[in-house]
Amino acid sequence: MLGADTDIARIARKRTGEYLMPKVYVGNLASSVTSAELLTHFSRAGEVRGALAVRDKASGLCRGFGFVEMAELSDVAVAFSLLSNSELNGQKITIEPDPAMKNGKARNKVVDKRA
Repeated sequence: MLGADTDIARIARKRTGEYLMPKVYVGNLASSVTSAELLTHFSRAGEVRGALAVRDKASGLCRGFGFVEMAELSDVAVAFSLLSNSELNGQKITIEPDPAMKNGKARNKVVDKRA
């Protein structure tokens, strides 16, 4: 769980004309969870731009984790407070900042918001 607003700020940084999409890692997903169910679950917290329940190629089942991209940083904050440790398909889920956003690795994920 996030400890402070500075942790959430690492998820999405506003710069002059650039915006990193607020993306979170979701763990402890049941093998039956679909991307659509993940999207619906997080829609309770705000506008969801996309959701992905990572699936195993061989079995087609969820591998136990996924990613959700929210529209606004405020939606991420609401998702952390509302959905952290919530139940989805019989399992309590965990929510963390997207690991790819740490240590400056998000440079390639910058989206020009002016477009």
